[in-house]
Amino acid sequence: MSDKTVNIIIDGVEIQAEEGRTVLQAAEDAGIYIPRLCFLQGLAPGGHCRVCTVKINGRPASSCTYPVSEGLVIENNTEEMTTLRRNVVEMLFAEGNHICPSCEASGDCELQAMAYRLGMLAVTVPFLWQPREMDATHPDVFVDRDRCILCGRCARASIAEGKRVFGFEGRGAHKRIAVDGAHGLKETDLEAVDKAAEACPTGCLRVKRTAWKVPVGQRRFDNTPIGSDIEQKQSAG
Repeated sequence: MSDKTVNIIIDGVEIQAEEGRTVLQAAEDAGIYIPRLCFLQGLAPGGHCRVCTVKINGRPASSCTYPVSEGLVIENNTEEMTTLRRNVVEMLFAEGNHICPSCEASGDCELQAMAYRLGMLAVTVPFLWQPREMDATHPDVFVDRDRCILCGRCARASIAEGKRVFGFEGRGAHKRIAVDGAHGLKETDLEAVDKAAEACPTGCLRVKRTAWKVPVGQRRFDNTPIGSDIEQKQSAG
């Protein structure tokens, strides 16, 4: 990491950012939350979900992959960006089969929490209702593809661990998360303690027998909006 800093402007506020950081990371360092779903601290950025899109010098760009440089002018918390992100999140709900009230990840789901933060009260476009398979063959982890948003976090985490358990197959509406086992997850070397097993932002990839260890009402997003932990840095400063 470089010791050099650059000056950038986010929503009219000038901040200093470490050279080598991305726009998303620099904003987070300053206590400014840029919504995201596919980004996860400690993993290489993927740029899959586009929820972190901002305008940089007037042009849309993925903030999780865009490096800071001197003089960048960034639009983040604007009505235009909120609308764009809300539309993206709505499409993720419509493309999958997300039944939040019956999902064991409710209250701990980043997709659900993002919808609340962005003011998405209901899906206004037709659901695709794609038939998607569940893989519960592994003794400790299951994959419920109904809830997958193709963020790639499990794949990138698995690659970082040197296992390559997860990947993508298919294209377009038929794209899905795949596992490195001809007869399911049971034939992979995935372990419940792997980062890949806990990297999922939704209820798609879950460790078995842990669903109710944290009661409803005490989960991450039951009482505070997603991103609050980052924004607290700004108020503390």
